[in-house]
Amino acid sequence: MGWATSWTEILGFATGAVCVWLVGRQHIANWPIGIANNIFFIALFTQAGLYADAGLQIVFITLAGYGWWCWLHGAGPNATDALPVRRTTVNEWVALVAAGAVGVLALTVLLSQVTDSSVPFWDALTTGLSLMATYGQCRKLLESWLLWIAADLVYIPLYIYKDLYLTALLYTGFLLLCVTGLLRWRRSLHTGPGARDVHRATA
Repeated sequence: MGWATSWTEILGFATGAVCVWLVGRQHIANWPIGIANNIFFIALFTQAGLYADAGLQIVFITLAGYGWWCWLHGAGPNATDALPVRRTTVNEWVALVAAGAVGVLALTVLLSQVTDSSVPFWDALTTGLSLMATYGQCRKLLESWLLWIAADLVYIPLYIYKDLYLTALLYTGFLLLCVTGLLRWRRSLHTGPGARDVHRATA
């Protein structure tokens, strides 16, 4: 692994860990830090031949803008409280699972035919799970953490297989932070919006 790649992985490690920690605390700063993390991972995953994961980061940047807006304004134009944590509805689950399944199938075929990816299905699967989880995070759906946990359980061995050991370690940390985030959001679900836990941008 070259020096530039090592620094890319280290910076991805640092920004990723901070981002997930902030999401668990419902802190608005998770969005800009997450965007920085996406930029580092675009470079890292392209070099590793994980093309779906690299392209996923571009989608993440777009969703980060949406999520940032939702966390600030998603509770409604006249709402004084921050966007509350809530459970995923049946209709949302149906839509998410259907979109995820179609996306994974299409990406698997695409990666198999137009790239030299050695893990097209697993690359596509983590991409689908991550997109589903990110949408849920944007809307503060409690079960988004379960999707992140499922994705991390695939990511960790995938990155070890690709010799991205520091990134695999990062995702092990993500897994632990996701469990913590799930517990925090579950408490928030039972105690109400809790504006004291949400830090809004001031500039």
